[in-house]
Amino acid sequence: MNLVDSHAHIYSEEFDIDREEVLARAITAGVNKIFMPNVDHESIDSMLELSDKHPELCVPMMGLHPCSVKKRFEKDLYEVEEWLDKGDFCAVGEIGTDLYWDKTLFEEQKEAFNIQCELALKHQLPVAIHCRDSIDETIELVRPFADRGLSGVFHCFTGNLDQARQVTEFGFKLGLGGVATFKKGGLEPVIENIDLSHILLETDCPYLAPVPNRGKRNEPAWVRNVADKIAAVLNKDVEEIGEITSANSLALFAK
Repeated sequence: MNLVDSHAHIYSEEFDIDREEVLARAITAGVNKIFMPNVDHESIDSMLELSDKHPELCVPMMGLHPCSVKKRFEKDLYEVEEWLDKGDFCAVGEIGTDLYWDKTLFEEQKEAFNIQCELALKHQLPVAIHCRDSIDETIELVRPFADRGLSGVFHCFTGNLDQARQVTEFGFKLGLGGVATFKKGGLEPVIENIDLSHILLETDCPYLAPVPNRGKRNEPAWVRNVADKIAAVLNKDVEEIGEITSANSLALFAK
């Protein structure tokens, strides 16, 4: 198998007790690359430490997660900018909007998103986008940047077919993870009607573990379950799903 986990918080404290074992299981499952989105200033050190330890496997991004955007977020974005100027990152991420947890800072989230998209264009990097309960709003935010050549992925995509088509018309990818395996995930129409060239596989670990491990701590090895689900829906060999989606991830995040 040839698999890539395009979005994994493998550096998080949930893996502190057994991180090396988790990585070993990922390699055994066929995962040969793990792309790691940053969250905020508190996650940078652990993310970069893991990247330094496993440079061929664990690849970092740099960005400010929308749920970490506060009233005075400018200092955090200065730090993101400083790291992008001096570091070697594959994308600006995880950035975006979130109307699930807190709607009161949406204007700040939008401003932070726009600034980070400008940074991505400046550094010629793609973006990894979070859009929980805010897909339509985020599509509209992305539109002017896509017109200027920005690329990226709508990570943990849970939208409908029309939204998926809008995203892919921008040239952006769809990150499919554990939700794709859920009985009521509702992603079969997207899987059936969107060409595989637009699809990345992800876990978003430690969150959103796929069936049959739903409810447990997620890990990169379980990206195979997502590949299995897509293969079943499309009646294709899982090896083909792995090859195509891995190539998509490597092409998007190539420096």
